Amino acid sequence: MSNDAEAALLDRDNAHLLHPLHSHAVHATGKVWVGGEGAFLVDANGDRYIDGLSGLWNNTAGNGCRELVEAGSKQLAEMAYASGYSGSTNPRAIELAEKLARITYPNINHFFFTSGGGEATDSNIKMARYYWKLKGQPEKTKVISRIWGYHGVTLAAMCATGMSIYWPMFEPRMPGFVHIPSPYPYRYEAPEGAESQGIAAADELEKAILAEGPETVAMFIAEPVQGGGGVIPPQPDYFPRIREICTKYDVLMVSDEVITGFGRTGKMFGLQHWDVEPDMIQYAKAITSGYFSLGGIGISDEIANTMHESGKPWMHAYTYSAHPTGCAIGCAMMDLIEREDFPGQAAAKGKRLLVGLKDALADHPNVGDIRGLGLMCAVEYVKDRATKESFDPADGIAAKINAEAVARGLFSRSRPDVFMVAPPIIIDDETIDQMVEITAESTRAVLG
Repeated sequence: MSNDAEAALLDRDNAHLLHPLHSHAVHATGKVWVGGEGAFLVDANGDRYIDGLSGLWNNTAGNGCRELVEAGSKQLAEMAYASGYSGSTNPRAIELAEKLARITYPNINHFFFTSGGGEATDSNIKMARYYWKLKGQPEKTKVISRIWGYHGVTLAAMCATGMSIYWPMFEPRMPGFVHIPSPYPYRYEAPEGAESQGIAAADELEKAILAEGPETVAMFIAEPVQGGGGVIPPQPDYFPRIREICTKYDVLMVSDEVITGFGRTGKMFGLQHWDVEPDMIQYAKAITSGYFSLGGIGISDEIANTMHESGKPWMHAYTYSAHPTGCAIGCAMMDLIEREDFPGQAAAKGKRLLVGLKDALADHPNVGDIRGLGLMCAVEYVKDRATKESFDPADGIAAKINAEAVARGLFSRSRPDVFMVAPPIIIDDETIDQMVEITAESTRAVLG
C-alpha cells in the first residue's frame, strides 16, 4: 500500500477522535495499526514494526493468539455479559479468582475485578479506607507513593502517580497524597553514613510516615519495578526494609503489579524477587494480554476476614466488574502463562536483551545507565556521563531516538531522557537481537 492509506485514515481520525495523552501535533504523524502478528504490528500502509512495548506493556502473548481469541468467542456466544454485583456471579469469574489464588502471594486469596489499572488503584484506596474504618481507625486515610511511580490517571490514581507532568491541567489535587523519592539506583543519593543506598531509600518511607503521623497513613503503594517512570528496578534490600516499615507502623503495603504481574519480570509477580508479601495487590494489562479490558485487586486474608465479619457492604462497584468475557480470556491466559512458562521465558529473553543493549551501547559517551529486570529494559541518556547531567527535557532526546527507531521498524515509548523496551514475552531471539541493533543505530543517529 502507499503512504496515502495511513494519511487518509489519520485525517478521519483527527476529525472526531480524542486520544489518551491527546496531542494534535504528535498525532499528525501518528500510526494507524490494522494488523498484528505475534510480536509485530502492521500499519495501514502494510509495513511491519516490532512491538517494542507490547502495546502498553500488556500484550505479552502477542497478537493472533488463537487460545485467547477462542476463549473470548466461546464466552461471547454463550453469554456475553451478566452483572457481577453482589447477588450475581458467573463461572468464569469464579474460575479466574481460583486461578489467581493459586499463583499470587500466599496471603492473598480474595479478588475484585475492574476494567483496568487506574480503576484498580482507586479500588485499593477505597478498600484501605474501608478497612481502617472497620478497624476503628477512620483517620487512617493518607496514601504514600513514590516519585516516578505510575498508578493511573483517574483522579485518585493521578494523585498517587508520582510523575508531575500528569498533574497541572487537573489541579488542585486531592489532599492526603504524599510522595517520597524513588530508590532509583542510578540517581538516588543516600545520606552520608547510610547502611546502604537501598535501606536509605526505603527509610524515606519511615520519615514520611512519622512526618504525617502513623495514625493518619492508610497505605503505601509501589510498583516492584517502576515502569512508565523509566524501568527502575530497586536495590535488593529495598523492599524487605519497606515491608518492615509498613508492618511497624500499621500501614498497608500495596504492590502495583499492573506491569510486573504475570511473568514480565522473570517471576510470576514482582515482589517474589525479594521474598516479600504485600497486604494488597493490583493487576491489569497481561491478565488478558490486552485482549480484553480487565484489571483488579487482591486483598490479604486479614482484610478479607475483617470485611466479611463486619457485615457491612463495601459500597464500591463497576458495571463491568467480573465481566464474563474478560474473565474467560483471563482464564485462558493464566493457563497459557503457566504452560508456556512466561516467567522463565521473560527471565531468559530479558537477559539476552539487557546484555545485548550493554554490549552495544555501554561505551557510548551519552549513555548513562542501561538497566532492566526480566523482559523490561531501559537506556538512560545523559549530557555528561561523569556528572550524570541530564539533557534539557526540551531537547526530547529519547523522543528523537524513538522516532529513529520507528523509522527502522521498532515502535516503543520513552520519557524525555529514557528509551524503554518491553516486547511481548513470545518474542524470538532473532527479533530481540534486531531490537538491540535498531536501538544502537538510533542512538548513534541522534547522538553520534
